[in-house]
Amino acid sequence: MEPAEVAKLIEAGLPECTAEVTRARGAHDDDHLAAVVTSPAFAGETIVDQHQLVYEAIGDAMTTDIHALELTTKTPE
Repeated sequence: MEPAEVAKLIEAGLPECTAEVTRARGAHDDDHLAAVVTSPAFAGETIVDQHQLVYEAIGDAMTTDIHALELTTKTPE
């Protein structure tokens, strides 16, 4: 799955968010990605809950097309 496709899934699933998705540094195949996701939905949430929101936005692709996703989540502030 292309990084741009994953970014679109995240942005469609999380209102008012921005997602920058790239190939993970040092990855030897195309199914290892890295994402920086900024969303007001993360305010007051734990890191685990923030990551869960991203995984939910990605849906089944997380288990079928993406082997690993290095996540950085943050709020707009």
